[in-house]
Amino acid sequence: MAHTCRGTINLSTAHIDTEDSCNIVLSNGGRTYHLKANSEVERQRWVTALELAKAKAIPRSLCENDSGDEEPASQSDKSELHSTLKTLSSKLEDLSTCNDLIAKHGAALQRSLSELENLKLPAESGEKIKAVNERATLFRITSNAMINACRDFLDLAETHSRKWQRALQYEREQRIRLEETIEQLAKQHNSLERACRGAPGLSASSTGSVQSAKGEASDEDEETEYFDAMEDAPAFITVTADPKHHRYDSYNESTCKDLLPKKRRRTRIPDKPNYSLNLWSIMKNCIGKELSKIPMPVNFNEPLSMLQRLTEDLEYHELLDKAVKCESSTEQMCFVAAFSVSSYSTTVHRTAKPFNPLLGETYELDRLEEFGFRSLCEQVSHHPPAAAHHVYSKRGWTLWQEITIASKFRGKYLSIMPLGAIHLEFHSSGNHYVWRKVTSTVHNIIVGKLWIDQSGEIEIVNHKSKDKCQLKFTPYSYFSRDVPRKVTGVVSDAAGKAHYVMSGTWDEKMECSKIVQSSHGSTSTEGKQKTVYQTLSPKVLWKKYPLPENAENMYFFSDLALTLNEPEERVAPTDSRLRPDQRLMESGRWDEANVEKQRLEEKQRAVRRRREAEAVEALEEGKDYEGYIPLWFERKVDAVTGELICVYKGGYWEAKDKQDWSTCPDIF
Repeated sequence: MAHTCRGTINLSTAHIDTEDSCNIVLSNGGRTYHLKANSEVERQRWVTALELAKAKAIPRSLCENDSGDEEPASQSDKSELHSTLKTLSSKLEDLSTCNDLIAKHGAALQRSLSELENLKLPAESGEKIKAVNERATLFRITSNAMINACRDFLDLAETHSRKWQRALQYEREQRIRLEETIEQLAKQHNSLERACRGAPGLSASSTGSVQSAKGEASDEDEETEYFDAMEDAPAFITVTADPKHHRYDSYNESTCKDLLPKKRRRTRIPDKPNYSLNLWSIMKNCIGKELSKIPMPVNFNEPLSMLQRLTEDLEYHELLDKAVKCESSTEQMCFVAAFSVSSYSTTVHRTAKPFNPLLGETYELDRLEEFGFRSLCEQVSHHPPAAAHHVYSKRGWTLWQEITIASKFRGKYLSIMPLGAIHLEFHSSGNHYVWRKVTSTVHNIIVGKLWIDQSGEIEIVNHKSKDKCQLKFTPYSYFSRDVPRKVTGVVSDAAGKAHYVMSGTWDEKMECSKIVQSSHGSTSTEGKQKTVYQTLSPKVLWKKYPLPENAENMYFFSDLALTLNEPEERVAPTDSRLRPDQRLMESGRWDEANVEKQRLEEKQRAVRRRREAEAVEALEEGKDYEGYIPLWFERKVDAVTGELICVYKGGYWEAKDKQDWSTCPDIF
């Protein structure tokens, strides 16, 4: 045990598990390794070999535990153990001496009593002497039993002393290994930070870059460490062609930043207070639980609700305004793909958790006069938490979605899985796009600096023209030479012909390159044939706006995020801007915000209990109980996906014009 190298796992106590057709998980206490086989057959061969090795290791371990050839403990441990055994032996000798004296004097006492019995004494005295004799005999037997028990205890202590010594040594080794692991993680984190600060700027894509059109789906239960024996074979290669011989569609590079807003919005919020909090003392009781069911102090939050974070996806809405003007559906798909990636740009530094909306909470963002769109969100379910979102733009598009957030705390990282489809329809062409979000992972929950990664795939489908775009978000790997936060993809038509190559990073920019020729290249080691795409020079579709000054002290909010919680008049009484605990947190009064947050949550629980009681009463009376009904949205079966989703039924903006909020519940 003590002679094993760092990084090894003791098979006798290891747990062998399989994640999917090719992945193997080896775990032993706090150490976990993910192994990847080339095929399912090879994976099964490895699992069989590991199980056989484990079966052989278990009896060998037991044999070593029973033998006397175990590793000697440290000198201090041996001296302490010998001192204890010496003390026990000394006490046993004292007890043995006492036993001999008791036996000697007991025998003399019995002889004297026997002599007294033989004397001619009154009958009453003889009976008393006989009783004393019996008690003396019983006392001698009891003392002998005590001495024998002490001797057995010493023999048992000598027999098990080695096992106690091994158990103590094992616990000390476990503690040392854990300390070394934490120290190693901290050193790696510091070295990576230094390397990141000193590294030159990296381009999101370059000529001749190798990209993957479709990789394996991301598993939200994977650990943060990856040990790849070989890199995945690239599915295609792009080669830049000579632009002189090809005509390329030009894109309008103007952005909505050039349009001056008609209303002056705020550009800063109060700085974030520096409150210290022991994260592990709270999170250790949350492992494996649904994040929305864990009571969290506002110390982990940012002063925005989940509805406002959902609205923040519209920061680069001008991409959709440009997409309206595209003549071809594949060209339009490129802008839709860039828009789907741009929604993650605000998450790179945003490690804080948004407030869970209360049931019935709403959020509106009316930018119809400034940017041509208006947005409305409503929390339509609490368990599981689900939000419905509807956006209308007078510039020719409508977007709607119902998102359910599933999240799990895994001990070392937090997985956030948005469930639900996003729909986008262009009014003039009728093109209807549908896609889903990827998994977000917050790393270094326990040790080190928090950081966020996006992993998985997005498939965008135009249900009218059947065009598709497959985007792959490459997960971060310590051993990969790829650009961090890399996103690649291919836009193809209904016949499967590729028209554009997408490349970039989800935190910086996205580019597209028009394909002018494709050919089959060499075959990879896995038997897959690569496709070589000859493309024109890449054109930037989207580039992230720089963060405002002092953003690090304002929760790393973007320009749009700074305005989302700005107080506005005439909004609904259920609007997130009016939520008191969120407003107190934004003002820096965190202690008061925590008290207010508990009050709001308890008020919501009381309403839920009352609703459950009404449901039970209706059931007893044989009546139907509809449960909670959203105010501005209604559930319908989507004609495209066949899913039951909440869609906007109208009435909100009319109620705002009339300032008639009589149907709104009292949630704050």
